Amino acid sequence: MLKAKILFVGPCESGKTVLANFLTESSDITEYSPTQGVRFESCWPALMKDAHEVVIVLGADMPSHRKEMEMWYSCFVQQQSLQDTQCMLIAHHKPGSGDDKGSLSLSPPLNKLKLVHSNLEDDPEEIRMEFIKYLKSIINSMSESRDREEMSIMT
Repeated sequence: MLKAKILFVGPCESGKTVLANFLTESSDITEYSPTQGVRFESCWPALMKDAHEVVIVLGADMPSHRKEMEMWYSCFVQQQSLQDTQCMLIAHHKPGSGDDKGSLSLSPPLNKLKLVHSNLEDDPEEIRMEFIKYLKSIINSMSESRDREEMSIMT
């Protein structure tokens, strides 16, 4: 059985915990409660160790989050030598914020990443289906890598 370590990172109040709970069916959607355990940069190296994939979550209705995206990408993707295919951006629309999918423009290199909009109020299944596709690509990539490694040992 393959196990993948997927990090959900991004600015405060972007929706990381509520999305992770929803996607893993861990809990119902609840009110905002800060996830205090990982607010400090000193924890990041331990989090990043052996990560296979990174999901960067930003609040779609919070312009300040867009300014932070390059820092999250640099720290959690580039500095860890992950490929762009190992990263997904989620523009999370909080309840009542609307669903304007066209207003998010990202500069290079972020514009090369897979961008998915989530709105758990209006269309929760859309993000679930996109995440399942993302998981399948992770599993395929990990399986191919494992097969190559096994073949190199055998030859």
